[in-house]
Amino acid sequence: MLKVGDKLPEFEGTNQDGETITSSKLLGKKLVVFFYPQANTPTCTVEACNLSDNYSKLKKAGFQLLGVSGDGVKKQKNFHSKFAFPYDLLADENHDVIEKFGVWQEKKTFGKTYMGIVRTTFIFDENGVCTRVIEKVTSKTAAEQILEG
Repeated sequence: MLKVGDKLPEFEGTNQDGETITSSKLLGKKLVVFFYPQANTPTCTVEACNLSDNYSKLKKAGFQLLGVSGDGVKKQKNFHSKFAFPYDLLADENHDVIEKFGVWQEKKTFGKTYMGIVRTTFIFDENGVCTRVIEKVTSKTAAEQILEG
């Protein structure tokens, strides 16, 4: 998993509208990249909506946001439209970005072990250097966790 001091990995992906997002275009502003397991699931919805509800505060603090999951463009579009998120969602079906950030890991739920996305938020400075990693994301207060740093 990426850690504080690491550079923003170079990546290219497709957002909910089928547009290409490249990491190089995200430099110049503070950046929040949050990974969530699956669009339109209860906990992921709470997290994404909390970030949306507090978007003006985050923007005022100088942050731009990018959400990433392994869902396809169509599912991301549905999620994005349903809640009118003011930020992009990256459809990373091939797990290219997920792997580069190191959030595809072994997980355990109810005694079952499986591979999945570990809900994690990364914060980068204007130069693309990781300044914080939030590994214990609290969905209901995700924005507060970012702002308290």
